[in-house]
Amino acid sequence: MSDDIAKINAAAAALDYVEDGMTIGLGTGSTAAHFVRLLGERVRQGAVVLGVPTSEATRALAEATGVPLVDLARVTQIHLVVDGADEIDHDFNLIKGGGGALLREKIIASAADHVVIIADQSKPVQRLGGFPLPIEVAPFGFTITARQIFEVLREAGCAGDEVTLRHGAQPTLPFITDNGNFILDAACKSIPDPAALADMLSAIPGVIEHGLFIELAHTIIIGGEDDVEVWEEGDDE
Repeated sequence: MSDDIAKINAAAAALDYVEDGMTIGLGTGSTAAHFVRLLGERVRQGAVVLGVPTSEATRALAEATGVPLVDLARVTQIHLVVDGADEIDHDFNLIKGGGGALLREKIIASAADHVVIIADQSKPVQRLGGFPLPIEVAPFGFTITARQIFEVLREAGCAGDEVTLRHGAQPTLPFITDNGNFILDAACKSIPDPAALADMLSAIPGVIEHGLFIELAHTIIIGGEDDVEVWEEGDDE
């Protein structure tokens, strides 16, 4: 099965949640990019929406595909967010941030009325942690922050505790987020209690944001080769 077809199917299904007059948070990553392109097609057919991008990459894509954008400072309500995820568990907890946009993604998701997560069938897991957990940190003192994250992972009972600095296109230079920060990737391997780890990470000075998205998703759409599976918050899995 083509993962790309599955992502497109999930993105297409998310269009069912779009209504005229909506302000829509536009996620970052390969699956969210498919949604932005499809939304652009809907706009060219007459849909009336405004987009709020979660990254500069998404901003550029939305502009290229014709999705009208609005500055977040002028937004009074975000009706819908459509975004991807790196891992999804059956309690609707997510790991996000593989694309480096976790801070803006979480700010916009936390303000939205309805958050729809779109993904292919490789993303659902029994327990989060197989995908390295992105943690956005201040550049100042980041080695101290990394040591404290290491200790927190051990305290939280994670199966792994390796913490590495993410590098950019040049392997000798760190990846810089749109907010001017670094990202530390934590190889947790298995996270026994995502909500508890989220609280512990948030308490570390120097941690700007982490990629654990707890109690933010309302709808999850898992794309397949020929169809999609839709999970709604509150449904029995």
